[in-house]
Amino acid sequence: MTKHTKKQGKLIVFSAPSGSGKTTIVRHLLNQEHLNLAFSISATSREKRGTEEHAKDYYFLSAKDFKQHIKNDDFLEWEEVYRDNFYGTLKTEVERIWALGKNVIFDIDVSGGLRIKRKFPEETIAIFVKPPSIDELKIRLKKRKTESEDKINMRISKASAELATAPLFDVIIENDNLENALSEAEQLVSDFINK
Repeated sequence: MTKHTKKQGKLIVFSAPSGSGKTTIVRHLLNQEHLNLAFSISATSREKRGTEEHAKDYYFLSAKDFKQHIKNDDFLEWEEVYRDNFYGTLKTEVERIWALGKNVIFDIDVSGGLRIKRKFPEETIAIFVKPPSIDELKIRLKKRKTESEDKINMRISKASAELATAPLFDVIIENDNLENALSEAEQLVSDFINK
């Protein structure tokens, strides 16, 4: 990544098991103009779901193209989540947002979030959103009605491993009450970008 002469924006990482509510929190924060945030669009090799759009929800790449970007060292972080199912953050995406004079907010998986924190320890706050329980997580995932029972079970088993990484994050927000989680997240981000 190139060094910037002007003050570089901050990096705000939100990670959590699927169904914890991190996307809801991130959307809320993006609507708070005083935080001056822009969303980091991840790249993925998975198929589009529903009404998702390229360059808005994700940069949809073929597995072959994704692997080429890996070879070219174009990613800030990347991971093969399931076989041939890649997710990552392109360096150009962060540079694009910093060029706008904004802070970058990530809605990203646990290992990706921790990799960003390791690369930019001073500029990053890593926030883990914790569901009240695994049972509650399962209920939330079923309510979405977007995935098969097998996929849900796969996400639940992954969630247990992800929950174990929570202490590695700077802050843990327990999302048992959405209003409280939203205001806690807003205060944390505001304090971090203004320090």
